[in-house]
Amino acid sequence: MSDAQDTILESEPTAAIPAPPLPPDLLLVIFIHGFKGTDSTFVQFPQRLQHILSETIPNTVVECIVFPAYETKGDLNEAIVRFADWLTNLTVQREVANGSGGGAGKARIVLCGHSMGGLLAADALLEFVQTRPDSTAPLWPNIVACIAFDTPYLGLHPYVFKNSATQAASYVQSARSAFSAFQSFTSKSTTATTTASAPKAAITAPPMAAQTSAGAWQKWAPAAYAVGGALVAGAAAGTAYWKRDDIGVGYKWTADHMKYVGTLWDEGRLHKRLERLLAIERDMGVLFRTLYTFIPADPPTQPEPRMFIVLPKRGTTLAEHFLEAPNTLAQDEVQAHTGMFGSKTNDGYYELGLVTAQFVRDAVAASKESAGDTGNEGTTAATADEVRMGHPGDSSAHPQTSPQPAHTEEDLML
Repeated sequence: MSDAQDTILESEPTAAIPAPPLPPDLLLVIFIHGFKGTDSTFVQFPQRLQHILSETIPNTVVECIVFPAYETKGDLNEAIVRFADWLTNLTVQREVANGSGGGAGKARIVLCGHSMGGLLAADALLEFVQTRPDSTAPLWPNIVACIAFDTPYLGLHPYVFKNSATQAASYVQSARSAFSAFQSFTSKSTTATTTASAPKAAITAPPMAAQTSAGAWQKWAPAAYAVGGALVAGAAAGTAYWKRDDIGVGYKWTADHMKYVGTLWDEGRLHKRLERLLAIERDMGVLFRTLYTFIPADPPTQPEPRMFIVLPKRGTTLAEHFLEAPNTLAQDEVQAHTGMFGSKTNDGYYELGLVTAQFVRDAVAASKESAGDTGNEGTTAATADEVRMGHPGDSSAHPQTSPQPAHTEEDLML
């Protein structure tokens, strides 16, 4: 071979060996039910959110997982410990299974708590932050957002009790009217029958049975009215009978709710928790948002809008972290609260999903930017934003901002 040929061969570049593809990022969205909730509290909401996020966050494995049902009684701190243990075990398992290089912390985690579940999520986050080896140590599990749905961070709205009791009283009054109508009917029927066949003395005897029934009614209403109404008042009371499960339910639900977390309803501690959550968002970049049910005013019967939770003072930084989740289908605050994740019980269901998806994408994008992870473009406003909250490039949102979905509602139905 000539020297010229040797020179040519030596100058030819060696073909580069392609680097193995990096494993996809991992995003875990954890749903935590609230007081008396179950594994089915969120219905299909987690699956639909997973679909949206998988389609709009590139090169990322997305899992929406519901924390198994837990006892909503006793000490809430016990539930927090159980949840923290469960989450750490889950994170290790998923990070190993995903094969993500870079060690612990590759899995980004979003906590989504409904009602009491929001308190559990917040307190677990605070516990993870507080138990780090030192203030400069990274947060693990790598929680990037804490999103609450109708969580009473500042307590239950006082009108929840008032409106629930009023509704129960209206049901009772309907049943009483039906019962009175039945008494009048049976009294006339009995009188007519007795007139034809009984001696006069029997006709003038005091109606003891009717008096006893009325007395029992007064004594046991509203708890026992349903069965009595259905048995004795025909079709009129039948309507009331079908309302039997609603009698006192709203009031009892809220009373039990308060009882379970009675030790937490200390105003100073409530505000302290929120101050710490805002500080963690500011110093560590963990996004914090609360979506609360909002029933618009309906004059004249409901001249004011209704909420399940107490809201922060308007114009404060904290208030900017609370956003309306309107629901015009719910009859009262408890129905709006418990039906938040049903498309048939909440006409704001699709908007709720889109707003939640945007919060998650904002948190993931901020986490990647903070970590200097620019390998993936993450979520881009031009192609992935179904919802625009605030100004471009600004993840903060105003409570009254109405998101404008670029995708159709069918995105959440797939």
